[in-house]
Amino acid sequence: MAAIEVENLARRYGRRWALGGVSFRAEQGTVLMVAGRNGSGKTTLLRVLSTAIRPDAGKVRVAGFDVVEEREDVRKQTALLSHASYLYDSLSARENLRVLGLQGNIDAHLDRVGLLARANDTVSTFSAGMRKRLSFARMLLQKASVVMLDEPYGQLDPEGFVLVDEVVRELRSSGVTVVIATHQVEHVTNLADQIVTLEAGRIV
Repeated sequence: MAAIEVENLARRYGRRWALGGVSFRAEQGTVLMVAGRNGSGKTTLLRVLSTAIRPDAGKVRVAGFDVVEEREDVRKQTALLSHASYLYDSLSARENLRVLGLQGNIDAHLDRVGLLARANDTVSTFSAGMRKRLSFARMLLQKASVVMLDEPYGQLDPEGFVLVDEVVRELRSSGVTVVIATHQVEHVTNLADQIVTLEAGRIV
């Protein structure tokens, strides 16, 4: 079964079409890179796949479920790392993960992203890179079968780049499908099994 099936997807904002006639499929346990300039439709595509927004036309299935008709089922199977961290600044790193009610070893995940020593510090004291690492820990705790990463290398130092690469490889080896929307094309090409390049909302 394909992890992602997209057929003639279209989405617009007002009169502008952010996506038009987009079709592709990604198999389970593979890494799909979505490349393209700013404004090409990468983020819109990930938001449709994660059910954050609805398509205006076309059919989209993720983990076997329709993103419109079976929205809640899709959400149970997916995790999205977006530009915004959606973290609680007044809570500690550990509390930010506990408040979500996710099952798993929180400290082990904080250690995996290099934040265990700062587990009790409030997120308001974190740098942008540390916030990104904490968002990664939250994403890993969701234990999704399809993971979507929107510009995952942003705000990260070279060690952070290595962390992202390692996490992507670990997810793929465990059968998780990973979608990476990124400007870091040359870097991610070495990780990707499949590449979709968008330009003005269409696959080129």
